[in-house]
Amino acid sequence: MTATVSVFIDQQLYEQAQHKAALEHRSAAEQIEFWAKLGRAALDNPDLPINFIALSLLSLMEPYDGLEPFVPRSQ
Repeated sequence: MTATVSVFIDQQLYEQAQHKAALEHRSAAEQIEFWAKLGRAALDNPDLPINFIALSLLSLMEPYDGLEPFVPRSQ
């Protein structure tokens, strides 16, 4: 179970998160959480392009239901 906490953030940042969240079909809180994870991953991996990190994080958020495992073709 994930715990939640309240934090104070700049109103402008919150409004930007609301706008971006609407485009990405998430809540403002989820958008801010994504930005925080992205920033942490970027600082932990300074040699990786930020777009690569963002796409990697997004891929980890995809549901696994209905996915089929990769099976290589036999030669």
